[in-house]
Amino acid sequence: MQKVRAYADALRVHPSTVVQRAAKLNGAVWAKWEAEDGSPTLRTADKILKYIKDNPIPENQEDAA
Repeated sequence: MQKVRAYADALRVHPSTVVQRAAKLNGAVWAKWEAEDGSPTLRTADKILKYIKDNPIPENQEDAA
């Protein structure tokens, strides 16, 4: 969760956007995880971490837009 938040902050997007892009889940899923009303499966967590690894934060933030 912390990695997703940090990645999202660096890209200036919501964490739910990262979850949508990485795991093809709807934005409400992140809200449930934040509320501790569920948690990602290991498969989903792996997808998200792979997405973060495969899509590094651009050095020039203007490239992120």
